[in-house]
This record gives sequence, structure tokens and C-alpha cells, in this order.
Amino acid sequence: MSENPNEVQAAKDEAVGNVVERVESWQEGAEEQTVAQELREGFDEAGVDVAEADVDQLAEQIHEDGKADTGSVDPS
Repeated sequence: MSENPNEVQAAKDEAVGNVVERVESWQEGAEEQTVAQELREGFDEAGVDVAEADVDQLAEQIHEDGKADTGSVDPS
């Protein structure tokens, strides 16, 4: 039984969104480094790889705006 690549990617995208939402709610206003570390830990727990540049961008957005746009993140 093989996995549908579209379903796998959708699950990874959903995992990224869930991690970002959790970090947004718990770390709003936190230092950017703290936000980035929480994102990395969440992505590790979810089993998704996110490029360091994307983690930095998300952390900056959460730090500055309290929200982040995951649309450009391509998890592997």
C-alpha cells in the first residue's frame, strides 16, 4: 500500500500550520530567538523538516505581528 503524495504533503502542511498556531498563541511578544526555538521544537515533534530560512521568517513575523503566514513554507 503506497501513500498518496498529495495526502502526505497536505498532512505536512497541516502540521506546520498547527505548530505555527500553537507558537503564535503561546509566544506572542516573546523574543524572536525564543519563537524560533519553539517553532523548531514543534516541527521536530511533528516530524516535519522546515528550512531554517523559513523558521527565521516565521519567527520574525510572530515576534513582530503575533501572526505568521505559512503559505510560502514548503515542509519536507
